[in-house]
Amino acid sequence: TWGTLCDYLPGLAESLRLSGGESRCAGRVEISLHGVWSRVLDDNWDIRDAHVVCTQLQCGTAEKAYYLPKSERGTGLVGLRSVQCTGNETQLMLCNTSYYQTVPTGVSEDVGVICSGESLQMRLVNGTNRCAGRVELYHHGIWGTICDDNWDLSDANVVCKQLGCGHAIEAFVSAHYGEGSGQIWLDDVNCTGAESDLWACPSRAWGHHNCQHKEDAGVLCSDFLALRLVNGNDCAGRVEVFYNGTWGSVCSNRMSLLTAATMCKHLGCGDGGGIATDFKYGRGSGPTWLDHIECTEEHSSLWQCQSDPWDPQSCSNRAEETHITCTECFGPLRVMGGEDECSGRVEMWHQGSWGTICDDTWDVADASVVCRQLGCGSAVSALSEAAFGEGTGPIWLEKVHCKGTELSLWDCPAKPLFGKNCDHKEDAAVNCSG
Repeated sequence: TWGTLCDYLPGLAESLRLSGGESRCAGRVEISLHGVWSRVLDDNWDIRDAHVVCTQLQCGTAEKAYYLPKSERGTGLVGLRSVQCTGNETQLMLCNTSYYQTVPTGVSEDVGVICSGESLQMRLVNGTNRCAGRVELYHHGIWGTICDDNWDLSDANVVCKQLGCGHAIEAFVSAHYGEGSGQIWLDDVNCTGAESDLWACPSRAWGHHNCQHKEDAGVLCSDFLALRLVNGNDCAGRVEVFYNGTWGSVCSNRMSLLTAATMCKHLGCGDGGGIATDFKYGRGSGPTWLDHIECTEEHSSLWQCQSDPWDPQSCSNRAEETHITCTECFGPLRVMGGEDECSGRVEMWHQGSWGTICDDTWDVADASVVCRQLGCGSAVSALSEAAFGEGTGPIWLEKVHCKGTELSLWDCPAKPLFGKNCDHKEDAAVNCSG
């Protein structure tokens, strides 16, 4: 006999969720009975049943009722089976259904729904953070792109406002952020710029276009943030941030070594950094965006740290601009002058040029780290006095003092060579087992 779930289980506390989908409004239907999340199986699941699920979850109307592929089916207890809704019920438990504690025999399968509350989403892809990138829309359970025909700042402005990313700095065409894949959802978008949602703008019908993915549209919003070091290398230089479409400097007032280290971590330049005071990386010419930045150990990104509000005149003068040098401020390592790539004079790339290392205190422990870093096995010998010939260019380091267990030479204590303590007849070298 048929009855409602309430007929079988009076007073049963019940809640519903969708799992495994793009958000809470799409995915496999699961029901909580007696506090245990259980499966919903059916052999006649249709759009009326799905509509009740969407209504109960306040996810709009049902766009799709489907069975889960084998790889996505649930396991464990079955809460409901053979749900028969008219489509007008406000909760799934008000539909005619069967209740099971074990997996039944027969052809019943896990069921899923896609609700209209899930069918329209937007994101920006390939732009390093959420406020810049290729525009993608989620519709009918599929992510797709927008064609760049007639794409302009008015359209981009609606995207930026809708995503909480400020206003549009630039509207990109011709797959500036790379080509997408799959569906192209919209074409000939023609917003005034005042719309609250992109899909409220005039356009061709969904899925109707004459485009290819090489025409995918993109945007850059004012709240897009980026960090870089200039006039040095990737891991040493004057600090600049990109905000409101413009690169500008950062002021150093009250800046701690922890804040400098947070910048270095943000840039992928190691866990430590020093604040340079000699201004060797030049003075900026644009705005000075931030001051009084204070980071703690919990902050993995500069944007999480406290600071004064954004202001294009944050510094009182250019002498307050921040210059930092991170611990991993050196580039690649190589050996030269030997018979193969695992023996020779040690050379390192720094500040745009190859240079050598002075042999003061150079020993097998130092050589072992070089060999390991080069993937050349263990050190056979540490050689001094330009054993593989004299190098040219700068001599970058002296008095390197590795323990021998470090993963790279940059982890070893050393002194930058500022004076004339060494010349190239003292270039250090290695001979590795590899």
